[in-house]
Amino acid sequence: MPRFDAVGIIATNMVETLAFYRLLGLDIPEAADYGSHVEVTILDGFRLMFDTIEVIERFSTYTPSLEDQGVGFALRCDSSSEVDSLYAKITAAGHHGREEPFDALWGQRYATVLDPNGNPVHLYAPLDQASTDG
Repeated sequence: MPRFDAVGIIATNMVETLAFYRLLGLDIPEAADYGSHVEVTILDGFRLMFDTIEVIERFSTYTPSLEDQGVGFALRCDSSSEVDSLYAKITAAGHHGREEPFDALWGQRYATVLDPNGNPVHLYAPLDQASTDG
């Protein structure tokens, strides 16, 4: 069963964004300020992820904009096949698929669907050993 694992935030200015969340009490190392992807674990392993728009453009199959996305939800699936079947189930029900499932360079099976309000929901799982052995 997929489980909510993270919330992703697009940062137009990583330094300012991380400073804001530090004020809210998150323990984010200062060295993270100039990264393009930062993750902070909160609440029993739940993660807040911060990405620059440049890193999303580099690794996604669509071109994001802050007009249609500022926050995205992430659901961790148990397997690559679960990512595929969940994507198929959601799109078959008439919901918009933004990114079809693909094997991402960072070692995950990855797909994105949109909820009825246009919020992206990222589905992912670690790549299965069989799919990475080639």
